[in-house]
Amino acid sequence: MDQVEIFKALSNKTRLQILNWLKAPAENFPDQPNADFENVGVCVGQIQVKAGLSQSTISEYLSILQRADLVCATRVGQWTYYKRNKEGLAQLSKIINSEL
Repeated sequence: MDQVEIFKALSNKTRLQILNWLKAPAENFPDQPNADFENVGVCVGQIQVKAGLSQSTISEYLSILQRADLVCATRVGQWTYYKRNKEGLAQLSKIINSEL
């Protein structure tokens, strides 16, 4: 896990909001008919609507968060779902507590 990439990913307000929303998806997004929040995550389309940004911008933001191991993606048919990567966030916490 590259520390610089992690902190670059966290240096954007919308990306931070996305991580915050994904912390409690049932509170931040409407129900999804084809996937549950806990096991699969939130559809990228719902994240895009909530953020109010273009689909391409949200896809880029989610890709940055995924490369930093802060979120993970699951593909279901033609849809991509994202949720927080608990292991990556635990590693971030370890970095902050022990190395900084």
